[in-house]
Amino acid sequence: MKQNILAISGKPGLYMLIARGNNTVIVESIDAAKKRFNVGVRDRITSLNDVSIYTTDDDVKLMDVFEAMKQHAEGKTVDIDLKKASKEQLSDYVAEVLPNFDRDRVYPNDMKKLISWYNILITNGLSDFATEEEGEEEDAAEK
Repeated sequence: MKQNILAISGKPGLYMLIARGNNTVIVESIDAAKKRFNVGVRDRITSLNDVSIYTTDDDVKLMDVFEAMKQHAEGKTVDIDLKKASKEQLSDYVAEVLPNFDRDRVYPNDMKKLISWYNILITNGLSDFATEEEGEEEDAAEK
């Protein structure tokens, strides 16, 4: 599921990969509209599974950050007004969730996108953020 959640450069929101064709992919918006459309090879498409957040140590996968946000918000959406939030408010929130994030390389727009994407996923019932490695470790521990 996580590999199929996409961000498309220049388009707001998140999208689910529906099908692949010759030089195009069909995506569906992850919102109430569920609008489907083709995305060409010229558009920059990124799977959220491939995105990481800069930290002072090693980079942290976006899905791990989403999982930490889910734990922090108790599975609810984050209640921050992204249009009015200051850089300090955004930094303080991200620091609560990911204390060692790199404040010099993670910009306010990145933090807004992080919170916005998290809220989109939670609102639309896509809240299984745990990485496969964690799931495999849990399966091995049960055996």
